[in-house]
Amino acid sequence: MGEVVRRPRARRDLLDLWDYIANDDEMAADGFLDRIEGALAMLSDNPKAGRHRPELVTTLRSFPVESIVLFYFPMQTGIELVRVLSGYRDIGRDDFDA
Repeated sequence: MGEVVRRPRARRDLLDLWDYIANDDEMAADGFLDRIEGALAMLSDNPKAGRHRPELVTTLRSFPVESIVLFYFPMQTGIELVRVLSGYRDIGRDDFDA
């Protein structure tokens, strides 16, 4: 498996997501984060699997996991996770500090 580097903002996004789901069902929150971790593992081995998102940041890529979108930068050794956002919201350049 390749490396997955998580930026602090992405870590906060993941914690916020877990808290939101766990408010109703902790097991569901754990399961959803497990699915996200599985996607991150796959992306770390296949960094170009996600969609290129130059309209947001030049080298940014995205990959959906159910209603959540993972935003990351490919690296030679894996990926750098930048944000974890709801696919239902309007996402723009101001959501990224890269």
